[in-house]
Amino acid sequence: MKKPELLAPAGSFAKAKVAFMYGADAVYAGTSTLSLRTRAEMQDNDLANTIQYAHSIGKKVYTAINIYAPDDFYEEIRVQAKMLNDLQVDGIIVADGGVVEAIKEVAPNIPIHISTQANTISYHSANFWYHNGAKRVILGRELTKKQIHDIIQNKPKDLEVEMFIHGAICFGYSGRCFLSDFLAGRSANLGDCAQSCRWAYNVYVEEKNNPGNLMPVDYDDKGTYIFSSKDMCLIKEIPEIIEMGVDSLKIEGRLKTDYYLASVVNSYRNAIDDYCKDPENYDYTKYLTELEKTKTRGLTTFYFNSRENQDIQEYEGKQYNTEYEYAGKVVGEEEEKVIIEIKNKLSVGDELEIIIPHQIRTQKLQIEKLWDIETNEEIPCINPGKAEQKVKMKLPISVENGWILRRKK
Repeated sequence: MKKPELLAPAGSFAKAKVAFMYGADAVYAGTSTLSLRTRAEMQDNDLANTIQYAHSIGKKVYTAINIYAPDDFYEEIRVQAKMLNDLQVDGIIVADGGVVEAIKEVAPNIPIHISTQANTISYHSANFWYHNGAKRVILGRELTKKQIHDIIQNKPKDLEVEMFIHGAICFGYSGRCFLSDFLAGRSANLGDCAQSCRWAYNVYVEEKNNPGNLMPVDYDDKGTYIFSSKDMCLIKEIPEIIEMGVDSLKIEGRLKTDYYLASVVNSYRNAIDDYCKDPENYDYTKYLTELEKTKTRGLTTFYFNSRENQDIQEYEGKQYNTEYEYAGKVVGEEEEKVIIEIKNKLSVGDELEIIIPHQIRTQKLQIEKLWDIETNEEIPCINPGKAEQKVKMKLPISVENGWILRRKK
């Protein structure tokens, strides 16, 4: 049995370190200007630091230049590719055939990964990309397990296959959707999606022979979210995915919080390791329980098990799993007290959980005392009134910088 790579998003250097701490084998990030998440906080110096740090601990970094590029973008593409070549990034994620050719020219020693934006949904397409220099293909998210299996069985032996296992699904063709560009003037193809498919809409019908007579379609007081998809979650299907021989399992979410990263990466890390160690006793429910503590949309297996699956859209626009929230991150220690960078209000009496890397069980505790970070005086509560607001508290176990705490509401 081959253990697949666990690949996590890294919207910043700090988030990359969280992902690695909680078990990611590799992270993917964008360049500062040429990826589909240009609003992520990954500038060129952060990317350089991320790659250097990853290599120092035996991990990998893949970087995206996965836009569909007009001709006037190619000068910048070559500049970015040359930078990535010098940084010795572990792979460049590309969708556009022209960009593939430019990278082969400027960074010939860097492996090329074909982005999910290229919609590789057949072994014929996978073989095409392989013969044009690809080391890996990232499959389209709409594939069934049979289709994935067929691709793996019919691809070149040394072509790697990556697939998404968790995170947001686009209503349209991912970065090629023009809804955001049309409604907000922000192009998804250039990494600036406004996520217009997540907005609430008022919907009307018009009788063809009576133009202008608009009749509202029934919906609740929040409107309707007819374009908004649920989030993919394949935690139950991990055994099938591993047995198929998929090389890399990918989590979506470069704009998500440290808390989301810690919870999701840690859940899948434990699930993969536990299945590989003891496949007969795999119990997905304990990992799903952890995943459900993150604030998210509803969860779906999308088309993995069946093309007939109708449980895909989130029509009511609900936020699920709101019982917990991000409490804070461990950033230091002082006189037997732990320093926490807080993310939400904390009060004496609050119930917290420490998310422990590589353990599916969390450490629960109740806040007994809080100390002001500057005066060291006891305080009843603290609010996140300024950036990087901190507080001191005592924890029941030894912790490390970067560990994440959640609060039960």
